Amino acid sequence: LAPGDEEVCWLHPEQDHQVMWDYNMCSDSSKGQQARELMTKAFKGPLQQAQQQTLLLELEADPKLVYHCGLSPRRLPELVENNPTVATETLLRLMSSAHITEYLQMLVNMPMSLHSMEVVNRLTTAVELPTEFVHLYISNCISSCENIKDKYMQNRLVRLVCVFLQSLIRNKIINVQVHKDLFIEVQAFCIEFSRIREAAGLFRLLK
Repeated sequence: LAPGDEEVCWLHPEQDHQVMWDYNMCSDSSKGQQARELMTKAFKGPLQQAQQQTLLLELEADPKLVYHCGLSPRRLPELVENNPTVATETLLRLMSSAHITEYLQMLVNMPMSLHSMEVVNRLTTAVELPTEFVHLYISNCISSCENIKDKYMQNRLVRLVCVFLQSLIRNKIINVQVHKDLFIEVQAFCIEFSRIREAAGLFRLLK
């Protein structure tokens, strides 16, 4: 008997249903939880030595954990300022990531500080960073020194930058003789702050 226009048709779909096993069932959902909690603390303030060691060991034990520990390019400056060692180790583990450029851009654009220079210096000795990133970071350091108004802070930052640049040159991370634009910029920086001993020392190193 054919159904009328206002009647509901009963369908008999011919589908082969297969049972799929959920391999995540009963797995340890707390895995990585401690690392995420420690990373959250690391954004807010310096970790204790034991906490830092625990976090680094967890990141080393699980290479993929660095992508799920709560770190993002936006939060990198907080980590750099509060825990530069952790910041360095996480960035090294992110070097093969598609987002490493975003992290490096954030590192370049954050306010210059002793900790940011420490992180960049450690990175340059561990891996080969893009030349344009290193040069841009140096330019930003020089600009920061030139623009600061407080003379005491300016002198302090100039000394830090000079020691940082001397380290890069001695370790052959940068070659100012090859990159003339960089040479001119660093040379002008040394002349501007020639009254500071470290700047005079850097100037002699350029020759």
